[in-house]
Amino acid sequence: MSFVWAIIAGLIIGVIAKLVLPGRQPIPIWLTIILGIVGALVGNALATAFGVRDTGGFDWIRHILQVGVAALLIAVVTPMWGRRRV
Repeated sequence: MSFVWAIIAGLIIGVIAKLVLPGRQPIPIWLTIILGIVGALVGNALATAFGVRDTGGFDWIRHILQVGVAALLIAVVTPMWGRRRV
């Protein structure tokens, strides 16, 4: 069941990351989900390293790190995806 939650979280984080970035990112939804999952994992690792993974209430800093990493990954992968399709 945790695999299903990882996909759902990856979708949400990936879509939010795409909304944060300016312009259009013509990558497929499956790639958005994968980059969102990777962003969530790396963001969690960074939050743990900074000591802000488990805080009282809503973990804003952890989620900002997750979306930020996913946005960075999408920004890097989108131009490569466009070149692959040409």
